[in-house]
Amino acid sequence: MTHATDRCRVFRQLHASGCFVIPNPWDVGSARVLARLGFPALATTSSGFAWSLGRPDNRVTLDEAVTHFRSVAGSVNVPVNADFESGFATEPAAVRAHVTIATDTGIAGLSIEDSTGDASNPLLDFTLAVERIRAARRAIDDSETGILLTGRSEGFIVGRPDLVETIRRLTAYAEAGADCLYAPGIRAAQDIAAVVGAVAPKPVNALVGSDFTTVAELAALGVRRISVGGALARAAWTGFLQAATEIAERGTFTSLGLAAPFADVNRLFDSE
Repeated sequence: MTHATDRCRVFRQLHASGCFVIPNPWDVGSARVLARLGFPALATTSSGFAWSLGRPDNRVTLDEAVTHFRSVAGSVNVPVNADFESGFATEPAAVRAHVTIATDTGIAGLSIEDSTGDASNPLLDFTLAVERIRAARRAIDDSETGILLTGRSEGFIVGRPDLVETIRRLTAYAEAGADCLYAPGIRAAQDIAAVVGAVAPKPVNALVGSDFTTVAELAALGVRRISVGGALARAAWTGFLQAATEIAERGTFTSLGLAAPFADVNRLFDSE
């Protein structure tokens, strides 16, 4: 399964039934390890990638993101979903043009957000947000790649945790052509179930960034796909910060004794 078209087909099949975890690598090394661990698909993380470049989230350029997608997708034999943030544009025509560029990177899926980056007005106008999903849909259809489009509504992570408005947006994105729906930040079981029911039969992605639930519990609620966003990158940074801070502040190396042995880590890449 190396051809991009085959990966798109497999990715769509994963969304047809059941529930699967799609973890988020931040570079080629983490992508290869996750694929070797047996995950059936992967998803990039805008935050994890930005941190690897020494920047905060949402400070990556379109060209850098596209290069990253191509690099990660080309490094593994499983489908890769691209975190395309807000499409690196506001107007639908520009979103369409940028999605067209992304469809040539070997990815099997792509998500578009409705956040603005402005804390005082964090969500895009409803009508504009819907038109952006339609524009992304047109770009994907024109590419004839079969890439799966995910429509994201960001209210619960940008200070607007309004379930009614979130569902209004997700159902509109589904009607506009989104294949999968995603509202990061929703944690309550009844809210997740409400989203699943509202957009059915289209699949729903749930974000898990801490230990508030399990795969079995989300599957029972009807969630089809589970991602972890930047949580794996944060977990890696946690170990790094703990060890580096100990060395800097105490002059001791206790944390390094907890690290995986060199041979074990090196072995992860022996066959690459």
